[in-house]
Amino acid sequence: MESVIPLAFTASWASGINPYLLVFLAGLLGRFTGAEVPPGFERMDVLVIFGVLVVIDAIADKVMLVDSAWDVVNTAIRPIAGAVVAVLIVTPDVDLPTAAVAAAGGTVALITHLAKATTRLAVNTSPEPASNVVVSVAEDVAVCGVVLVAVVNPWVAAAIALVLLTVAVVVAIIVARAARRGIRRVRQWGVAES
Repeated sequence: MESVIPLAFTASWASGINPYLLVFLAGLLGRFTGAEVPPGFERMDVLVIFGVLVVIDAIADKVMLVDSAWDVVNTAIRPIAGAVVAVLIVTPDVDLPTAAVAAAGGTVALITHLAKATTRLAVNTSPEPASNVVVSVAEDVAVCGVVLVAVVNPWVAAAIALVLLTVAVVVAIIVARAARRGIRRVRQWGVAES
């Protein structure tokens, strides 16, 4: 029970980036290594469905502008997935503390998703296509790495996820401020030319 909270936090963080990869990887770990994961994740139909979703996400996330559209679609999915996964990790019975963990899980996933989507919009303004692929692969590697660390040491994984979340939020804030300044300059430039 001691490792449930950091596992729920780590899963919520991962859901904010790629819930499909999280469920698929956790299902495989549960099925083939005996790791304790929500039993539904290990079902063959769940593994097949989430395996297909991992492939779709991998393709959509690496194509400039398609990845931003994919992020828009996932704005609702990622936080809900974070909440559901957090609840399933804590317990299948829903009570007040479980609902609080679900709300916290959804919030962590939403913050992570918003930071990712904001940063990705900035990456999409880059004229070359390679940065989009590099950022997408880095995100997938981070999710895999943190989930694998969580199996060995949930507290270390939670600490890593917290650091990555903090960095993502700081980067998103910097990007948003730079975008606002750029928009103001363009508006001022347009007014000056009129």
